[in-house]
Amino acid sequence: MHRFTSRALFVLCSSAVMAACGGETPALPTPSPGPPPTITEVFSGDINRNGGVTHPFLAEASGNIVATLDGLEPEAVASIGVSLGTWNGSACQVVIANDTAVAGATIVGTASIASNLCLRVYDTGTIATLASYQVTVVHP
Repeated sequence: MHRFTSRALFVLCSSAVMAACGGETPALPTPSPGPPPTITEVFSGDINRNGGVTHPFLAEASGNIVATLDGLEPEAVASIGVSLGTWNGSACQVVIANDTAVAGATIVGTASIASNLCLRVYDTGTIATLASYQVTVVHP
């Protein structure tokens, strides 16, 4: 009888293990996507009185875009215009602008999809002859 109990116990345990293995494989959790990596671009140049410069860039995903006017010289220039917009290949369609940007000013926008965008820097009547600028743009 001891042999019968041992065999019955072995068969019972084997059946339980096989039943556990025979079910559906549980789905592994799908990692949720985090925010897209950011890209930092620095644009600099000179603008003349009543002039402007456009810098196209590519946002590779949706997300926030932050443009910061890092520097503006000479000090006699009170402010300049800085704007963000969409780039169509030949012109910048302004979406958000700061016409009185001083050093340290930021503009924050949001791209709803990956797209061609642009930064525009321009005189608003405060440049006597020439001004130098530097703008940092952080985008997805």
